[in-house]
Amino acid sequence: MSSKALLQRFAAWRGAQQTLALATVIETAGSTYSKAGHRILINESGDYQGLVSGGCLEGDLAEHARRVMATGIAACVTYDLRDEADELFGLGVGCNGLLRILLQQLSPADDYQPFTAISEVLLGTETGLCGLLVDSADDPALAGRSLVLTPTRMQYTGLNPALTGLLTGLCATAQPTASLHRFAHGEQNLQALIAPLYPLPRLLVLGAGLDAIPLVTLADTLGWRVSLADHRPAYLEREGFGAAEHSLCAPAAELGQRLPLETFSAVIVMSHHLATDRIYLQQLASSAIPYIGLLGPPARRERLMQDLGVAARALNGRLHGPAGLDIGASSPESIALSILAQIQAVSATAAQSRSTVL
Repeated sequence: MSSKALLQRFAAWRGAQQTLALATVIETAGSTYSKAGHRILINESGDYQGLVSGGCLEGDLAEHARRVMATGIAACVTYDLRDEADELFGLGVGCNGLLRILLQQLSPADDYQPFTAISEVLLGTETGLCGLLVDSADDPALAGRSLVLTPTRMQYTGLNPALTGLLTGLCATAQPTASLHRFAHGEQNLQALIAPLYPLPRLLVLGAGLDAIPLVTLADTLGWRVSLADHRPAYLEREGFGAAEHSLCAPAAELGQRLPLETFSAVIVMSHHLATDRIYLQQLASSAIPYIGLLGPPARRERLMQDLGVAARALNGRLHGPAGLDIGASSPESIALSILAQIQAVSATAAQSRSTVL
């Protein structure tokens, strides 16, 4: 279940003024369904959005969440499934791992912080970090206190100035994956999870042909924010593009003026019109979009590169044509799957190469 679906459910529950619980995986060992930094939401009825396991732990976690929502006191729950002889609740989970999860109340009284700030980062364009106090033997009330920041501002802090400064310092050396840190504050020994926040990926689809429909739909299912552009009004009016967050009808030459290209994680050029695709690629050459996919056979790609001349150099390392992994795709749906799988693979590789978040 994607972060996009989590944010959509949060908006609905927040609109209904429900008290919620935020469950954050803070530590894992062995084989587990989710990893540190993963979050799900639980409401007062025990409904939840997201999964920390394959669905076998969430019911029990919801019971713990009810107490957290009722008292406002954060709680840490540990599930140790590493003993193969112990079949949890008789279900035989078989995950062979340990999950440590922090539950904290989200209330209308404090505007659902820190998740409101987290959601703003996920829906924005800057990477961010969440610093979450996990436990304190000296002051249990500190558990669940958080801060959220981006490179340009402090989005939220529920900590006093001294602790805000200490966690901000830890965030300055944060890695691309969530990690636990122990540190001292005066005579207090504290533990904090520093977790990166990456904005929802944005996909730009250039060309609203019939084969773009499954691409837009599947990208939305995966949690991508999709924008669609075409110079042909009738194409954009087709049924099936309801999952697109934004549609633009404009000449290809106006693409860079009409859309903030720097906000997109990936773009697919698929107008099926040679001259239009050439103009799109000219616009994209001056952008920093890390993945540019081009539909069509290699010979078509080579012709376009020759037509672009010097501008083609700026596409080196970013242009993937024919777009998609070689999975034997032969239908619009399977081609969409191959393209999005390639984007996922390229994005994951780029994320692993980052040394720091901010």
